[in-house]
Amino acid sequence: MGVSDKLVGGIFLLVASFVLIYYTTWAIFLPFLPPSHPLHDQFPPREWAVWGPALLLVLGVAAIGSFIGLVMVREGQKKRSKAAMKAA
Repeated sequence: MGVSDKLVGGIFLLVASFVLIYYTTWAIFLPFLPPSHPLHDQFPPREWAVWGPALLLVLGVAAIGSFIGLVMVREGQKKRSKAAMKAA
């Protein structure tokens, strides 16, 4: 593992930590503060705390399903071409 791998890993760790702290504050702690608290100005509307991850989940499942479908189509094409070569 080189220095650049450690640097990239450290950056990923910092970004993941920031996202965890931001989302936890937004989704869990913010509802306990009064709506007039200035911390509310630093976050999007609270309903996006549910819609955002739900949208990411749907997009992720769609991407995985598309990838699996693409692999299955390509494998089917390979099998058909092999069968055609044997028949010829």
